[in-house]
Amino acid sequence: MEDIRKTAEVLNDLIKINNDRIAGYEKAIAELPVADVDLKALFSSLIEQSERLKTELQQHISAWDNKVDEQTTASGKVYRVWMDIKQTFAVNDRRAVLESCEYGEDAAQKAYREAEQEEGISTAAKALISGQKAQLKASHDHVKQLRDREKVN
Repeated sequence: MEDIRKTAEVLNDLIKINNDRIAGYEKAIAELPVADVDLKALFSSLIEQSERLKTELQQHISAWDNKVDEQTTASGKVYRVWMDIKQTFAVNDRRAVLESCEYGEDAAQKAYREAEQEEGISTAAKALISGQKAQLKASHDHVKQLRDREKVN
């Protein structure tokens, strides 16, 4: 049976994941050297993607007058700290930045996979989650491809 509160809870968790993703890419942009214009543009587009995904999730939740959560997750905070540590050891290392970003993309994929498997959430929410997961998978694969390319160079 469909549970509106459970659905709102799951979608709020995904909003938090997208907040983490936005904060992570903002941090990455701030840490990148000026010369890495291509990565800054990519990361800006990934921030925009998360903003769109968040809006879709928020609209779905607000249809039931449930509270939308604007916080980040504890794991997201850990991810950003990990990224800080990586930056300390890898100043101006594009590969290290891309590895950090791929780690964050992996975390987003895991969160969406778990959300997709939740029992008791609405069919419409499951469809929304699946569609967003596919979009994020494409972004993950792009970041991974760029990271792999850096290993070759």
